[in-house]
Amino acid sequence: MQCLGAEYRVSAEETPRPREWRPQIYRKCTDKMWLFLFFLFWAGLMFLTGYSVVAGAAGRLLFGYDSFGNVCGKKNSPVEGAPLSGQDMTLKKHVFFMNSCTQALKDEKPGPTALCVSSCPEEQLNTLEEVQLFANTTGSFLCIYSLNPYNYTESPNAHSLCPKLPVPPSKPFPLFNRCIPQTPECYSLFASVLINDVDTLQQILSGIMSGRDTILGLCILSLALSLAMMVTFRFITTLLVHIFISLVILGMLFVCGVLWWLYYDYTSGLSIELDTERENMECVLGFAIVSTVLTAVLLTLILVLRKRIGLTVEIFQVTHKAIRSTPFLFWQPLWTFAILMFFWVLWVAVLLSLGTAGTAQVTEGGRVDYEPLAGIRLMWWYHLVGLLWTSEFILACQQMTIAGAVVTSYFNRNKNEPPDHPILSSLSILFCYHQGTVVKGSFLITALRIPRTIVLCISNTLKEKHSICAKCKFKCGHRCFQYLDKHLCQLNQNAYTTTAINGTDFCTSAKDAFQILSKNSSHLTSINCFGNFVIFLGKVLVVCFTVFGGLMAFNYDRALQVWAIPLLLVAFFAYLVAHSFLSVFDTVLDALFLCFTVDLETNDGSSEKPYFMDQDLWNFVKKTNEFNNVRAERDENSVKNEGGTELRPMVNRCQADV
Repeated sequence: MQCLGAEYRVSAEETPRPREWRPQIYRKCTDKMWLFLFFLFWAGLMFLTGYSVVAGAAGRLLFGYDSFGNVCGKKNSPVEGAPLSGQDMTLKKHVFFMNSCTQALKDEKPGPTALCVSSCPEEQLNTLEEVQLFANTTGSFLCIYSLNPYNYTESPNAHSLCPKLPVPPSKPFPLFNRCIPQTPECYSLFASVLINDVDTLQQILSGIMSGRDTILGLCILSLALSLAMMVTFRFITTLLVHIFISLVILGMLFVCGVLWWLYYDYTSGLSIELDTERENMECVLGFAIVSTVLTAVLLTLILVLRKRIGLTVEIFQVTHKAIRSTPFLFWQPLWTFAILMFFWVLWVAVLLSLGTAGTAQVTEGGRVDYEPLAGIRLMWWYHLVGLLWTSEFILACQQMTIAGAVVTSYFNRNKNEPPDHPILSSLSILFCYHQGTVVKGSFLITALRIPRTIVLCISNTLKEKHSICAKCKFKCGHRCFQYLDKHLCQLNQNAYTTTAINGTDFCTSAKDAFQILSKNSSHLTSINCFGNFVIFLGKVLVVCFTVFGGLMAFNYDRALQVWAIPLLLVAFFAYLVAHSFLSVFDTVLDALFLCFTVDLETNDGSSEKPYFMDQDLWNFVKKTNEFNNVRAERDENSVKNEGGTELRPMVNRCQADV
């Protein structure tokens, strides 16, 4: 996307603009170098996508494959040097493992032989005659393809080409379309070898694919909950705030209770042979601890800020009035959600292809193994950075669009005649001038969250090694990153709003916003603190109910899939969806009060320089300041009562100065 104009000025000044607030007078392309870098990064992502399509084979993961390079349920191409490859497996959609119940399975170097079959033997087969009868009646050949079913009982090599007897009963399972043994002793041995030996990425991808319908349903659930939250905030009252906070508290407590109950259930019925159950148990414990800490923190904050509920209702009423003056502002999150969903589906598809990218290697006996390509793990990390950066870029574009629409409506003298198409105007300004600023802001968020994630992973790894000192250090580091992330998000939002007002680059806008907010902090003391907190509670509520649904759904098939990563993916998507919808109120609120400070800075309320703000906003700010003054006087009185007569002269002198 090119800059449509090198520079746009309404004023006729030829000299560089002095550093002052001049709403919507100056406009130029900002942070062009960052936009160029983003294009280069996305060129790399497109190359990665093409490479994954050419080198990957997601069908092997989706449908399963045998030991000779054939994907079950498909017509295959031959692999050079593998005589049993290239077969038509259209009617053979299940993977059957020979000798899945023998103790020697653990010591087999190439691993058990896998075959594509049309159906799994649901009853135990004790003799080769029964194996032959099963092949003739169902078309499922349980011996190596080179052995004709009519020779099962006559061939001298049948003992090496056919499964060891007895063949245990098994049933198809959607995970890789495998035939899973049904007897307890066979199931435990089968799972310990065939599941535990799977690469970690393959386990994660299998969990995603086996639960893809559940993941999609949970994303739709998060969308419905986010829309419900938007309607609630639009018609919010004092009673609704109390009901909403009560639901958040009950939801957090309920999720904590379910997580601890699941952990107890895992510890009481854990199969030590299964790494998947062990990993799921550890992740459930981590989820339980994190949710408990978050619940305690949120309950403390709710208790501290409970007296500001009345002001919160007025905040949302002022915000709703600003939104009402900007038509179709509520539709903006729907476009953002649609773009995010398209990008996430594309990202997961590329991830699946990368996870199966490998070259076919023919080994002894005509077996085919797939060796991962060199540098594939670096591609995974590049792909992960692409997920974070692009998702943040899409959300930042929404923030910039909403902020621009609020700025256009606020700095309009005639409130009875709102500007035409403020959303389209804001979008055009964003794409023509300020994409580089959005790219830079989203990159800063991504650059901070990557080391935060690494520190969190290292901290989780040290839990197993019982290094208390190192664990504490990494926990402190994670808390620091979390604190920086919170303030950087607020800094970005203010920078986007300032760019929409002044047309300056990211760093200049962030500096100007910080200076003016610090200068006018007395007007903004605690005005939108609790409002932002209530919006955050709305996001927490959406994530809580989505995660709870995921816990119930994923826990149903917990033995054969690592569902902790899919659950984290669902929680991440649910938060992004809730953020993309509820951030409308958050962004409007922050932009509104930044415009208010700029209004105070550039105007004095006289006939020559009248304020842009409407009377409702001014009345709300006055009421908030009165609330803060009453609270300050109450604090001073408490200091007097506690300090006795020795402090009275000092307090009186302070009041006289005020």
